[in-house]
Amino acid sequence: MRARRPCTIACCGAVALFFADGAFAEQGSVPGLGAVLPSWSSLPFIGILLSIALFPLLAPRFWHHHYPKVSAIWALALAVPFTASYGREALHAIAHMAIVDYVPFIILIGTLFTIGGGILVRGTLRGSPATNATLMLIGTVLASWVGTTGAAMLLIRPLLRANHDRRHRSHTVVFFIFLVANIGGSLTPLGDPPLFLGFLHGVPFFWTFGMWRETIVVAGLVLALYVAVDLLYWRREDAMVRLRSEGPHEPLRIEGWHNFFFLAGVLAAVVFSGLVRLGEVEILGVRQQVENLARDAVLLAMLAGSWLSTPAKVRDDNSFTWGPIREVAILFAGIFATIIPVLTMLRAGEHGALAMVIRSVRQPAHFFWAAGGLSSFLDNAPTYLTFLSTALGRLHPGIPERDAIAQLIASNPLFLQAISTGAVFMGANTYIGNAPNFMVKSIAEEAGVKMPSFFGYIFRFTLPFLIPVFLAATWIFFH
Repeated sequence: MRARRPCTIACCGAVALFFADGAFAEQGSVPGLGAVLPSWSSLPFIGILLSIALFPLLAPRFWHHHYPKVSAIWALALAVPFTASYGREALHAIAHMAIVDYVPFIILIGTLFTIGGGILVRGTLRGSPATNATLMLIGTVLASWVGTTGAAMLLIRPLLRANHDRRHRSHTVVFFIFLVANIGGSLTPLGDPPLFLGFLHGVPFFWTFGMWRETIVVAGLVLALYVAVDLLYWRREDAMVRLRSEGPHEPLRIEGWHNFFFLAGVLAAVVFSGLVRLGEVEILGVRQQVENLARDAVLLAMLAGSWLSTPAKVRDDNSFTWGPIREVAILFAGIFATIIPVLTMLRAGEHGALAMVIRSVRQPAHFFWAAGGLSSFLDNAPTYLTFLSTALGRLHPGIPERDAIAQLIASNPLFLQAISTGAVFMGANTYIGNAPNFMVKSIAEEAGVKMPSFFGYIFRFTLPFLIPVFLAATWIFFH
């Protein structure tokens, strides 16, 4: 019982804080929640982030057994006082987050996870710096076409098997997260959720190809840094490990190749939902597009088809388990619930408690770092939309959204490039910046790789490697 006491205290404390402020307990209908929510309504969100960061480091056994309870406690610490104070508006906000954001999010990554787990690369892959860099380059290119989740799930297991004999492996997984799970997804709306949302809101499908310079420079610099780091670790490996990498190789072959057809079905469904308008339906008071429901139905059919048609031996040999997707679903349920006040305040712009963030964003470089910095800790899709709306309101006020986006692209495209690249690239800054990050981490840990902690990831890899690259990109492209 003692192990549960800190979380219980945290939950009760957060509830007490919510009811302590009279402004947060107004009766009746409350228009514009973002304008009246206090800044400390983000405390449950901060709490779950700190739990993800600290519990695995300070109490790993407790976290392994009880992380679902911790996630639920923080979600309830937000949901209970939020709904008690704001009633129907709060319930609608929670239902909207669940129906429009969380459920489609889990369906998409769950489908890609299942399909990717049914594709097995057999043959000899030795984890030399050249092999690892080649796999990362392939994954970086694929990410824009099959999504960062699809590319990461497709290649993380072959990469782990290739490096099975090496003592130093965690840096390879982290750079894989940088490149394949994030940076590589910047060239098409299929690559990463923020760009897909931009596509839905009127950004032309092929416009993102125009960011190829930023992508090549950033990906190239990060890959070069990886090769330099991996060469240093390679020299520290046992002579036998290096010798085996030069020995006879079994030819590569793919089993479960039919899953590529299911992957094509996923991509077709996603593109379909962005191009077709079939009307709206109401679910629990939340409006949802019929084409989105059709997309999710197709995705579930692809998931079922992959699961039923792939031999169990292929998945067993691929070390496939449901553990990583279960962990992501549980933790991101808590994150999506507690993030509601933060996103609501940001969307209120200069009328909300986070107005200081909005007011400080003026130039393309500001948008790059603001969208990227918040995408490191918040969901990068709504963060992208928040700063897109900020740019439209500042540069093209009073114009319908699609017309304003067309004018922004014609007259001030650098702003949209900054928002887009910031949201996609800087999702790599933390484990929670993008869903594939956490999935790759979980798969690597299941394979016996000792991954850095939440803060270890930031201090050992993000700050010394990514931040200098992003500073260089700022000077080159957004100065």
